Amino acid sequence: MKSLVVEDDFTSSLLLQEILKKYGPCQTAVDGQKALEAVRAASESGTPFDLICLDIMMPEMDGHQALQQIRALEKAQGVLSPGGAKIIMTTALSDPKNVVEALSGLADAYLVKPIDKARLLDELRKLKLIE
Repeated sequence: MKSLVVEDDFTSSLLLQEILKKYGPCQTAVDGQKALEAVRAASESGTPFDLICLDIMMPEMDGHQALQQIRALEKAQGVLSPGGAKIIMTTALSDPKNVVEALSGLADAYLVKPIDKARLLDELRKLKLIE
Protein backbone atom coordinates (compact mmCIF):
# COMPACT_ATOMS: atom_id res chain seq x y z
CA MET A 1 0.00 0.00 0.00
CA LYS A 2 1.54 3.28 -1.13
CA SER A 3 0.47 6.18 1.13
CA LEU A 4 0.61 9.95 1.16
CA VAL A 5 0.25 11.85 4.44
CA VAL A 6 -0.83 15.45 3.88
CA GLU A 7 -0.36 17.25 7.16
CA ASP A 8 1.18 20.56 8.22
CA ASP A 9 1.56 19.49 11.86
CA PHE A 10 4.88 17.68 12.31
CA THR A 11 3.72 15.48 15.22
CA SER A 12 0.55 14.35 13.45
CA SER A 13 2.53 13.62 10.30
CA LEU A 14 5.05 11.51 12.21
CA LEU A 15 2.31 9.55 13.97
CA LEU A 16 0.58 8.68 10.70
CA GLN A 17 3.86 7.76 9.03
CA GLU A 18 4.78 5.50 11.94
CA ILE A 19 1.46 3.64 11.66
CA LEU A 20 1.44 3.39 7.86
CA LYS A 21 5.09 2.50 7.13
CA LYS A 22 4.41 -1.10 8.16
CA TYR A 23 2.12 -1.46 5.13
CA GLY A 24 4.32 0.09 2.43
CA PRO A 25 6.04 3.26 1.29
CA CYS A 26 4.76 6.48 2.80
CA GLN A 27 5.40 9.98 1.47
CA THR A 28 4.46 13.32 3.04
CA ALA A 29 3.28 16.73 1.92
CA VAL A 30 2.82 19.83 4.08
CA ASP A 31 -0.14 21.37 2.26
CA GLY A 32 -2.75 20.72 -0.40
CA GLN A 33 -0.68 22.18 -3.23
CA LYS A 34 2.27 19.89 -2.46
CA ALA A 35 -0.18 16.98 -2.17
CA LEU A 36 -1.58 17.67 -5.62
CA GLU A 37 1.97 17.79 -7.04
CA ALA A 38 2.79 14.45 -5.36
CA VAL A 39 -0.43 12.83 -6.62
CA ARG A 40 0.22 14.07 -10.16
CA ALA A 41 3.85 12.84 -10.11
CA ALA A 42 2.89 9.42 -8.71
CA SER A 43 0.18 9.00 -11.31
CA GLU A 44 2.46 10.03 -14.16
CA SER A 45 5.09 7.54 -13.00
CA GLY A 46 2.51 4.74 -13.07
CA THR A 47 2.57 4.21 -9.29
CA PRO A 48 -0.41 6.13 -7.91
CA PHE A 49 -1.17 6.33 -4.21
CA ASP A 50 -3.47 3.73 -2.70
CA LEU A 51 -4.16 5.89 0.36
CA ILE A 52 -4.12 9.61 1.05
CA CYS A 53 -4.53 10.87 4.62
CA LEU A 54 -5.61 14.49 4.20
CA ASP A 55 -5.81 17.18 6.87
CA ILE A 56 -8.33 19.99 6.33
CA MET A 57 -6.73 23.02 7.97
CA MET A 58 -3.51 23.73 6.05
CA PRO A 59 -1.82 26.75 4.48
CA GLU A 60 -1.83 27.45 0.72
CA MET A 61 -4.57 24.97 -0.20
CA ASP A 62 -6.80 23.39 2.43
CA GLY A 63 -7.88 19.76 2.50
CA HIS A 64 -11.31 20.34 0.97
CA GLN A 65 -9.75 22.12 -2.01
CA ALA A 66 -7.08 19.44 -2.35
CA LEU A 67 -9.72 16.69 -2.21
CA GLN A 68 -11.68 18.32 -5.04
CA GLN A 69 -8.57 18.78 -7.18
CA ILE A 70 -7.30 15.24 -6.58
CA ARG A 71 -10.67 13.79 -7.59
CA ALA A 72 -10.78 16.10 -10.65
CA LEU A 73 -7.29 14.94 -11.64
CA GLU A 74 -8.32 11.29 -11.32
CA LYS A 75 -11.43 11.94 -13.41
CA ALA A 76 -9.38 13.69 -16.10
CA GLN A 77 -7.10 10.65 -16.21
CA GLY A 78 -10.09 8.34 -16.66
CA VAL A 79 -9.93 6.93 -13.14
CA LEU A 80 -13.52 6.54 -12.07
CA SER A 81 -14.66 6.34 -8.46
CA PRO A 82 -14.17 4.10 -6.54
CA GLY A 83 -11.06 3.21 -8.56
CA GLY A 84 -8.94 6.12 -7.35
CA ALA A 85 -6.96 6.59 -4.19
CA LYS A 86 -8.78 6.00 -0.92
CA ILE A 87 -8.83 9.35 0.86
CA ILE A 88 -9.26 9.60 4.61
CA MET A 89 -9.75 13.09 6.02
CA THR A 90 -7.69 13.33 9.22
CA THR A 91 -8.60 16.52 11.01
CA ALA A 92 -9.36 18.25 14.29
CA LEU A 93 -12.65 19.50 12.82
CA SER A 94 -15.58 17.36 13.93
CA ASP A 95 -18.46 19.68 13.05
CA PRO A 96 -21.19 18.31 10.75
CA LYS A 97 -20.51 20.93 8.04
CA ASN A 98 -16.93 19.75 7.49
CA VAL A 99 -17.86 16.06 7.68
CA VAL A 100 -20.62 16.49 5.09
CA GLU A 101 -18.40 18.62 2.84
CA ALA A 102 -15.63 16.02 2.92
CA LEU A 103 -17.87 13.03 2.27
CA SER A 104 -19.82 14.80 -0.46
CA GLY A 105 -16.44 15.68 -1.97
CA LEU A 106 -15.82 11.95 -2.32
CA ALA A 107 -13.62 11.36 0.71
CA ASP A 108 -13.78 7.70 1.68
CA ALA A 109 -13.61 8.22 5.45
CA TYR A 110 -13.32 10.91 8.10
CA LEU A 111 -11.25 10.56 11.29
CA VAL A 112 -11.04 13.20 14.00
CA LYS A 113 -7.71 13.92 15.70
CA PRO A 114 -6.06 12.83 17.77
CA ILE A 115 -5.77 9.85 15.44
CA ASP A 116 -6.41 6.57 17.19
CA LYS A 117 -4.31 3.78 15.68
CA ALA A 118 -7.02 1.14 16.12
CA ARG A 119 -9.66 3.32 14.41
CA LEU A 120 -7.30 4.13 11.53
CA LEU A 121 -6.49 0.44 11.00
CA ASP A 122 -10.19 -0.38 11.17
CA GLU A 123 -10.90 2.16 8.42
CA LEU A 124 -8.06 0.71 6.31
CA ARG A 125 -9.65 -2.73 6.68
CA LYS A 126 -13.10 -1.38 5.72
CA LEU A 127 -11.51 0.20 2.63
CA LYS A 128 -9.87 -3.16 1.86
CA LEU A 129 -6.38 -1.65 1.93
CA ILE A 130 -5.13 -4.04 4.62
CA GLU A 131 -6.32 -7.34 6.08
